[in-house]
Amino acid sequence: MSSNSTPYYFVPSPSKYPVLASVGLLGFGGGMTAWVNNVSWGGPLVIASVIYVLVVLYGWFGDAISEGNTGKNGVNVDISYRWSMSWFIFSEIMFFAAFFSALFYARSITVPWLGDVDSKILWPDFVAAWPTLGPTGLVEKFSTIGPWPIPTINTLLLLSSGVTVTYAHHALREGHRQKAIYGLFATVVLGVIFLGFQAYEYIHAYSDLNLKLTSGIYGSTFFMLTGFHGFHVFLGGLMLAIILRRLIRGDFSPDNHFGFEGAAWYWHFVDVVWLGLYIVIYWM
Repeated sequence: MSSNSTPYYFVPSPSKYPVLASVGLLGFGGGMTAWVNNVSWGGPLVIASVIYVLVVLYGWFGDAISEGNTGKNGVNVDISYRWSMSWFIFSEIMFFAAFFSALFYARSITVPWLGDVDSKILWPDFVAAWPTLGPTGLVEKFSTIGPWPIPTINTLLLLSSGVTVTYAHHALREGHRQKAIYGLFATVVLGVIFLGFQAYEYIHAYSDLNLKLTSGIYGSTFFMLTGFHGFHVFLGGLMLAIILRRLIRGDFSPDNHFGFEGAAWYWHFVDVVWLGLYIVIYWM
């Protein structure tokens, strides 16, 4: 277990993991590009790349955990970890800001512009209302998903998970490791239930509502925002599951548990993003 009294700044030896992770992320990006363009090998490449990156991260974080458990990391490294996690979460905020901005631009600027007097000459039958089938009518009719019941249930699940992870954090700080384990376990379970409901919602959208990724700008923004958020819930749940394993193993103490804190920060970020999605996607 690391000691905050370590007087030096530990610098690890050169690592192979950044290059290996870059290869996997490149495959993931290429696979996603092929997948959305209906290329047959796109989906399998995405799955293979995700598994590959997870294996790389397992080894990479395993080395970092070993460094901490053997007392190499002191207060300087702890500060670096905190700044790194803060900037990582900031980059994720900008990521979602881009998708929210795309939705705002399409809904509040493009659709009204296509419905103005000049555009009526080109598209006389276009109705400037959201959701839209587009000015050409090429998008098949679809139904939208309202806030009840699944989105509201998922909101309650994530809000509850924010409470349980906070409970676990306070329990750990007070030295009640067993209570922290229970709270963190409940958080992971709530995240899994959330993903199950979202999977059901997607199946319902495709099979019953004809709402697909190809359903114009509404379908693309809906699935991009909710889908990437679901992916972040998966990543956050995976982080917390690993932290739970480490917590059971006894890696953390009341004064030294940044791994727990970093995962909790990320989970709270996921909760806040969902509140924005819940309001903008399902209510407005």
